[in-house]
Amino acid sequence: MSIERPVSVALVSDTHGYIYPEILAVVARCDMVVHAGDVCGKHILDALHEHNDRVIAVAGNNDVPERWLEEERETVITLPRIAELELPGGKLSVEHGHEHGWGTPDMAGLRAAHPHSKMIVYGHTHHRMVDKSEVPWIVNPGAAGQVRNNGGPSCLVVHASTEHWEIEPFRF
Repeated sequence: MSIERPVSVALVSDTHGYIYPEILAVVARCDMVVHAGDVCGKHILDALHEHNDRVIAVAGNNDVPERWLEEERETVITLPRIAELELPGGKLSVEHGHEHGWGTPDMAGLRAAHPHSKMIVYGHTHHRMVDKSEVPWIVNPGAAGQVRNNGGPSCLVVHASTEHWEIEPFRF
């Protein structure tokens, strides 16, 4: 029986071309970072990579070639719509969430789309939210950028071990 070491994963979303230094400081303390879409520029991915070697990002509704700089279009077309990570104790799934409802995503739809996950991370609404009422849990880290950050930039960190997952919120 192998024992997997616990990991910490920074969860960010909706940077819309800007990410606060305080968010990057949180990212630097984690084992990896997940961006749940609406990155809106290669420089955001580069900044995340400067602070963390392991960056996973998915495309949001604004992450389309015609909305990115022409010289960055090769990057945006490589962003997947959905990503899944095997963490100690379960699977984390990430998508932007806009395909499950525009203003308020359909939680049942998200859970049905990822039935084998322990946690689903989505963005899009810019509102931080943690729903642990049933498995899979559904979380939204809120906006890590300047656009509609609802009281300040925010992110979440999930601390995952084979026995326990814990979510730590940050707002700046």
